[in-house]
Amino acid sequence: MSEFRNEKIKNSVRELAATFIEREAGPTSLITVTRVLLSPDGKRATIMVSVMPQEKEKAAYGFIKRNLGELRKYISKNLKINPVPFLDIEIDQGEKNRQKIDELLKS
Repeated sequence: MSEFRNEKIKNSVRELAATFIEREAGPTSLITVTRVLLSPDGKRATIMVSVMPQEKEKAAYGFIKRNLGELRKYISKNLKINPVPFLDIEIDQGEKNRQKIDELLKS
């Protein structure tokens, strides 16, 4: 798979996942799709998210995990690629660390 196609798929999956999560999640927490990791063969995509406030992280993770099937349907309807990658979700630890460093620098 070409690097250009790989980047295009990652960006499209990131945008569609963000739209889906924003529409379905409700206002209790802010869930941000930070990036998407795509396997070299394009068959697996890991959606990396950060959650604010941090206390809502477990609930947000569980919500997205339960709705991965619906999210995959939404992506396949809006993204004309075959096959649509198998989706997984992870909390973006790098983003959490960056936020922690920002807080420390402010104090």
